[in-house]
Amino acid sequence: MKNTILFLALMMIFTAYAVGQEKLELYTDGLPNAKEKVDLGDNLPELYFYKPTEIKHKITFLIIPGGGYSHVAIKHEGHDVAKALADQGFPAFVLRYRLPKADQMLDKRTGAIQDAQQALSYIRSYSISLGIEQGKVGVLGFSAGGHLASTLSTHFDTDYLDKGRSSVTLRPDFSVLLYPVISMNDDITHKGSKKNLIGPDFLQSDVDRFSNELNVTKNTPPAYLMHAVDDKVVPIENAERYRNSLQKNGVACKLFVYDTGGHGFGLVNKTDARSWFDDMIVWLNDLKF
Repeated sequence: MKNTILFLALMMIFTAYAVGQEKLELYTDGLPNAKEKVDLGDNLPELYFYKPTEIKHKITFLIIPGGGYSHVAIKHEGHDVAKALADQGFPAFVLRYRLPKADQMLDKRTGAIQDAQQALSYIRSYSISLGIEQGKVGVLGFSAGGHLASTLSTHFDTDYLDKGRSSVTLRPDFSVLLYPVISMNDDITHKGSKKNLIGPDFLQSDVDRFSNELNVTKNTPPAYLMHAVDDKVVPIENAERYRNSLQKNGVACKLFVYDTGGHGFGLVNKTDARSWFDDMIVWLNDLKF
């Protein structure tokens, strides 16, 4: 009897984890920006869809995990967040983007943003067939994923896949940037992310191009930012500079600050009882798009 109960409990847990998760084919016409006859290993883009049991909002999230552009922290900064959003009735997608690799890519600087733009376009193109009411689509990114999310939010005038897509299609409706890498300037950047994305030889044009606090305009999407003061991996000045640029351009934004917590904690900062996640939902519900 005990074994039966244990088995049923485990099945319930597994079902709860698996329900609503679907792996989607991001590219149907071949992988762009890939060198011919090169073994890509597991450095392949993937898109996972979490459909809530009951969709309660006309807002969809594209989640981009961090990892310093050296790996993708897809569980605690991806799948766990998607499940939390789905539990609140938000459709959510998790992107595993390609890591910058010069031996695999024609241009390693653009592989990740190509995948992010493709994912955003995919969500907008297939929302109805996926059972999502057409509405707002925002991007949520952690750390280096926050850098990619801010790139998606400031580079929408450039179609990195050269498919003639408009800035309207490529612009997220809002951004959630969580302990994000924003700048490529040495005084505040995460040097590992910088080296992996645009190194090892740094052109000033690339530093400026991917320092996204410099790319904010009045058309940049509203942004919710979160950072900890004691983050020694990615200084809080990254979030502050992006917020300041948004404010100068009259773009709605909020910076949620923890005194402690460091870097990379994901959904829950165990050093502080406040929840950035709950605060972000309140901010989003109050946002006038």
